[in-house]
Amino acid sequence: MREIVLDTETTGFDPDTGDRIVEIGAVELMNHLPTGRTFHVYINPERPMPQEAFEVHGLGDDFLRDKPKFAEIAADFVAFIGDDAKLVIHNASFDMKFLNAELRMVGHATMPYSRAVDTLEIARSMFPGAQNSLDALCRRFRIDNSNRTLHGALLDSELLAEVYLALRGGRQPGLVLESGPMHGGTGTGAQAEGGTPRGQRPRPLAPRITEAEAEAHAAFVAKMGEKAVWLRYGDANHE
Repeated sequence: MREIVLDTETTGFDPDTGDRIVEIGAVELMNHLPTGRTFHVYINPERPMPQEAFEVHGLGDDFLRDKPKFAEIAADFVAFIGDDAKLVIHNASFDMKFLNAELRMVGHATMPYSRAVDTLEIARSMFPGAQNSLDALCRRFRIDNSNRTLHGALLDSELLAEVYLALRGGRQPGLVLESGPMHGGTGTGAQAEGGTPRGQRPRPLAPRITEAEAEAHAAFVAKMGEKAVWLRYGDANHE
């Protein structure tokens, strides 16, 4: 499954009043894991950059003046996100509104909101009443965001990809525990990477406690009587 974690930076809050996109950053995920493919571009908004936006993004008129206009990068952007990949966005309504406004102005088809996976909505459902900004979620999941002194679309996308995986419960590459008929397994035991069942050890591991320690533990359990938890669950003869 292909997903695109995406962020935009803009001159303001509303494309209907003339605000434009000045930066797009995107990270590709395949089966919830980063592939290393990214899309990043600065964009000439064809209008002055307001001072308050400059203070947030650090992108001024001099820097953006020689950057491509959206019409010049639209085809590359559309090709990168593809036709059916889900778009993982924090506060998706904001970015989707701007992206569709820009696409509409250059004659490209707009994107349905159903393509968006809003991590802000996910976080709010998981942590109601808590702060759920990107910075707050990075702190909650112990994700290093120390380089985020200014808002930058590519860095924010990379951080959001980590937050998104954490919101999904995390992922350990190469850990495959599927078994049973649905996955072609036998239904018994764990599966090795690639779906091959793991066999038993040819020789049991040596115990890590000494004989004296084992005897002392047995004496301790004996003093606790027949209801000792070790006797109830740790020994097949005491069920």
